[in-house]
Amino acid sequence: MNMAGLSFDLQGMQAPVPIWRASVSADDWRAAAFAVRESGGRLLALWGGAPATGAAVCAAYVMADGLVWLALPLEGDQSTYPDLVPFFPAAARMQRAAFDLSGIQATGTKDQRPWLNHGAWPADYFPLRHGADITQTFPEEKLQDYPFVRVEGDGVHEIAVGPVHAGVIEPGHFRFSVVGEKVLRLEQRLGYTHKGIEQRMTQLPPLQASRLAGRVSGDSTVAYAWAYSMALEAAAGCDIPARASWLRALLLERERVANHLGDLGALGNDAAFAFGLAQFSRLREDWLRLSHAVFGHRLLMDCVLPGGVARDIERAHIDSLRQQCDAVEREVRTLQAIYEEHSGLQDRFMTTGRVTPVLAAQLGLTGLAGRASAQAWDLRCDHPGVPYDRLQVRMATHRNGDVAARVAVRFDEVFESLRLIRDILAELPAGPVRQDVLLPEQASRGAGWVEGWRGEVFVALELEGATSQHRIRRCHFHDPSWQNWPVLEHAIMGNIVPDFPLINKSFNLSYSGQDS
Repeated sequence: MNMAGLSFDLQGMQAPVPIWRASVSADDWRAAAFAVRESGGRLLALWGGAPATGAAVCAAYVMADGLVWLALPLEGDQSTYPDLVPFFPAAARMQRAAFDLSGIQATGTKDQRPWLNHGAWPADYFPLRHGADITQTFPEEKLQDYPFVRVEGDGVHEIAVGPVHAGVIEPGHFRFSVVGEKVLRLEQRLGYTHKGIEQRMTQLPPLQASRLAGRVSGDSTVAYAWAYSMALEAAAGCDIPARASWLRALLLERERVANHLGDLGALGNDAAFAFGLAQFSRLREDWLRLSHAVFGHRLLMDCVLPGGVARDIERAHIDSLRQQCDAVEREVRTLQAIYEEHSGLQDRFMTTGRVTPVLAAQLGLTGLAGRASAQAWDLRCDHPGVPYDRLQVRMATHRNGDVAARVAVRFDEVFESLRLIRDILAELPAGPVRQDVLLPEQASRGAGWVEGWRGEVFVALELEGATSQHRIRRCHFHDPSWQNWPVLEHAIMGNIVPDFPLINKSFNLSYSGQDS
């Protein structure tokens, strides 16, 4: 791992992808952030904790060589650490969330407004701090007026949307500053779906906690369960059977296809092309029904477990899965041609919600939205574990960064995932599908890193040893939406208000995942 000559000791972890960890000083904390940025690396996640072993702030960085997890211990009563926003703008909301949960604060940061705490608990109560009484109830807090940034000038007015929305969309508040229909600025306030999952994880046996991990974000249940299981397996020094790894990839690609089919239909509908919604919804429903028949759950929940997968597939299932891939590909190619030739649809897609490659790189845009703005990063290609090291994934990218580009990336990824599924079914190795995971006697840690359909899902896990009954000390989940929500604020600028649902759906970010 090249960290530009920094001298701290990096310790490798057993994982399918290269991951290292180190403890650093406050000086090295900022020096590492600078070195990562200058070498073209990215901030993946930032989180804080104050367990019995002492408070710390952690950051995970993506480098060309792999991923590095840095921990800055906070000595004694120290509760501050150097701000990373000057190096990585995406750190801002993560640092605010770390303060709300753990009471540790970045020094010198400009934005210190609460992010996850909407008055549900007092300002001086931190649920992830050691000794916090999580059963404690509080009197109803007086609601505080959240200080949104005001845009002033002739003809400027505000449109407040949410946090409660029509339909089944999850809660989030969007404050638009507009002149006529043109959007000058958008500011988001999220955190309404914070569920306290990280605290709940510490109350569950590690071998059973994958079920909760798979419910961080329901549309990414395979990615989260795999990332958690990978972290636990790394902490335990456990290798899983080859067949289990291939079946996990099969599940992950089916999850990817299901979400892209749903989004392609919804994007057509948001541009008043109801035919697209009807056709893609039909295809997605057929896809989910076969998932239920083969794997026991439409959304593939509880299919990935520590040590492998919950069930094997039969020969008849392989034939059904392969035949469905062929049928879906034929129909999606026909629908792609219809989308591309429909002038009204393309008029709504092209140049709408554009994020330039330069802005995308500056703000850390990631996942499929990043690839649509020339951020050519896909964990399946850049650091492929089993079986992706054998499958030679072809990355889908685009440079225009508009709704049309994000639609094009989705189409390309559907076709590539269908190819991968067929190859997995053809080369699926024989053998068991699960290995017993024996938890270590001593305290340990592990990390999981998986390319979900939306982008990189990351899990950092710390385990107590046998004397503490193998409890989870800390488990941090990171959704790629943390990076991408702030970029959506920029994507809408200069567009008209009616285009916001279309731009928003082209990103399709997770409320639940980033509010875990």
